[in-house]
Amino acid sequence: MSSSMSRIDPNRPFLPVNIAVLTVSDTRGEADDRSGKTLVERIEAAGHRVAAKAIVRDEKSDIVARLSAWIADPAVDVVIATGGTGVTGRDVTPEAFRSVYEKEISGFGELFRWLSFQKIGTSTIQSRATAGVAGGTYLFALPGSPGACRDAWDEILVQQLDNRHRPCNFVELMPRLQEHVKAKAS
Repeated sequence: MSSSMSRIDPNRPFLPVNIAVLTVSDTRGEADDRSGKTLVERIEAAGHRVAAKAIVRDEKSDIVARLSAWIADPAVDVVIATGGTGVTGRDVTPEAFRSVYEKEISGFGELFRWLSFQKIGTSTIQSRATAGVAGGTYLFALPGSPGACRDAWDEILVQQLDNRHRPCNFVELMPRLQEHVKAKAS
């Protein structure tokens, strides 16, 4: 990426965010959750906090329940999920995420697939990676491979979750994500 397109502004403070990591899998446990581990390592290395970590089955109701609890928790700013974004019958993560979104961030999935195309070619078309916002919480759903998690974090999220990233980033918008709620209350 050229320095004219984006940069870190040293005059702005780094603001650590609280990130929950969700692994969606019928087969993975804590011991062999390589994708979840990849995300945790990168989140901590960047200076953010892992607020929570969970593994849930590929069941829409289980995913929605976990997301809803984290959306309601003021200690969670961001949820990053891995797994269940493909096209098989058990892949229901995007449906679960879309059922809780207030707003979808369609550019995330588009950018993820564009970056992924440069590594895996047309196979990226099978990814239904998605992102959105609900209850002031950012929600990101990534494919269930460590490589996809690395790509999404290293190429998109590490910058967008850094308050110093210019010309804009998700962190600086956090105080404004609930404007519609505050407007209704007054």
